[in-house]
Amino acid sequence: MRALVLTRYGGPEATTLRDDVPEPTAGAGDVLVEVRASGLNPVDFKTRDGKLKIIRRYPLPAVMGNEIAGVVKAVGTGVTRFAPGDHVYARLDKDYMGGLAELAVANERLVAKMPATLSFEAAAAVPLAALTALQALRDELRLQRGQRLLVTGGAGGVGIFAIQIAKHLGATVATTASPRGEALVRRLGADIVVDYTRERFEDVLRDYDAVLDLTGGSDLARSFS
Repeated sequence: MRALVLTRYGGPEATTLRDDVPEPTAGAGDVLVEVRASGLNPVDFKTRDGKLKIIRRYPLPAVMGNEIAGVVKAVGTGVTRFAPGDHVYARLDKDYMGGLAELAVANERLVAKMPATLSFEAAAAVPLAALTALQALRDELRLQRGQRLLVTGGAGGVGIFAIQIAKHLGATVATTASPRGEALVRRLGADIVVDYTRERFEDVLRDYDAVLDLTGGSDLARSFS
């Protein structure tokens, strides 16, 4: 099987595209997917560079890639929600990765059927960013209907999901964006858009219940006010 393999921690030279990687198999509760598209995220280069070793140290060599879209090839014993031929997408297990390959395996609980309106390429870009936004807003901030939320960097990968999820949860949403990104974030449902090239959000907004900071740096420190 062809796959992108991390052989050591470092720069781009630390990965190699190999044709001799053993194919994964579907164990009990697993879904084996023929990968049609894979997503790439900051976590991928940070993993490659070794910046996340303090959190998760992978036994090397390891197949890289954290999110996929594709077609179910086989299912393990006990799988009831999927069958061969289903179009699915998944955020793969953090302990194993394996998405930048021709075949990938994931536990059934990590897999979902693709919306019929999405291409494989679009679907593969959804799981990691969307789950980041969902877990932050629903599980960590416990965002409630009627609350007011600021999302910094709303036109970014996580931000575009955060705006929509927050609106679905019933919040009023402000976000920072450049003039180039304003039309996008308004189309996604943002109630207030702060042009960060001209204004500081703390000079415009007052009495917000929560901030989902997606830009870092000074924006994080300024969010507490």
